[in-house]
Amino acid sequence: MESKRKWRWGVHRWIVLLLIILGAVGVGYFAPVQPHIQAAAEKLTEEPLFSLPVIGDFYFVNTFTSMLLTMAIIIGVSYAVKRALAKGEMVPRGIAGVMEMAVEALYNMTEGTTGAKWAKKIFPWFATILLVVLVANLIKLLPGYETIGILHHSEHGYEVQQLTSGIATVVNTKAHEGEGYILTPFFRAQATDLNFTLSLALISIFMVQVIGFQAQGPRYLEKFFNFRTLFSKPIFGFMDVIVGLLELISEFAKIISFTFRLFGNMFAGFVLMAVIGVLIPTFAPAVVMLFELFIGLIQAYVFGMLTMVFMAQATQGHGGGEEHAAAH
Repeated sequence: MESKRKWRWGVHRWIVLLLIILGAVGVGYFAPVQPHIQAAAEKLTEEPLFSLPVIGDFYFVNTFTSMLLTMAIIIGVSYAVKRALAKGEMVPRGIAGVMEMAVEALYNMTEGTTGAKWAKKIFPWFATILLVVLVANLIKLLPGYETIGILHHSEHGYEVQQLTSGIATVVNTKAHEGEGYILTPFFRAQATDLNFTLSLALISIFMVQVIGFQAQGPRYLEKFFNFRTLFSKPIFGFMDVIVGLLELISEFAKIISFTFRLFGNMFAGFVLMAVIGVLIPTFAPAVVMLFELFIGLIQAYVFGMLTMVFMAQATQGHGGGEEHAAAH
């Protein structure tokens, strides 16, 4: 058994070494070209899918295909876990065992932060947001992600090299004006699209308010509009009003913070990966990809944890007004 294990590890080691050599040789034949970097997601279709009177045209963009891939992975894992649990084993194995361990750890974390009373209501939102962001961040490390797509004409594009019928690659040579091409990848990291991060932020903050109302009822509004002691004790009452307005502003600030924190970190990683791939194309991109893996994990954890903490805070009463009223 011991010798067989060493033999398998030796084979894996040689496979990794072979892939490194092929990568170094491939870079020599097909030098990476500076990609076309833009903040907005690239369009995969020339015609819009549909149009709305006020908002405008909606195109099929490459972050939408990434969203479909993310949903397919999550649904596929869920189905695999369901099939594994249907076998009725006392101790789930494989992917079911891994997911059970992860869900239990996340639920215990939620219960320790929010308390047992609200853990069941907050946990689904916390876990879902964390899982979606995590998968969306990690699938960008798949081979061919952001590098395989459709070639489009561009005034400041690059020359192309035909590989086979219908397949070409962009080379690191500037083409004459109007004759060059740029690559529009089929998939692009979702968090580099402000629509994705803003949608998650709106869902997160909206559900924070919903849980706040469920926990406190109409008294939750006193967090933002506290006029209880404005006339009975004007000085402290005026301070409560100012604090409430600051709380209201902070709720909108959370949306902006959520949106641009995730977008900024992932878009910076996208640009860094592109630049390093051009300047030092042989070994440095692998190191940057490991860094991107770490950043993707951290950002998913931070986004989910902040959502859970804000929801836990929304279940707590606004103690300032109660203390002033009791003192009066």
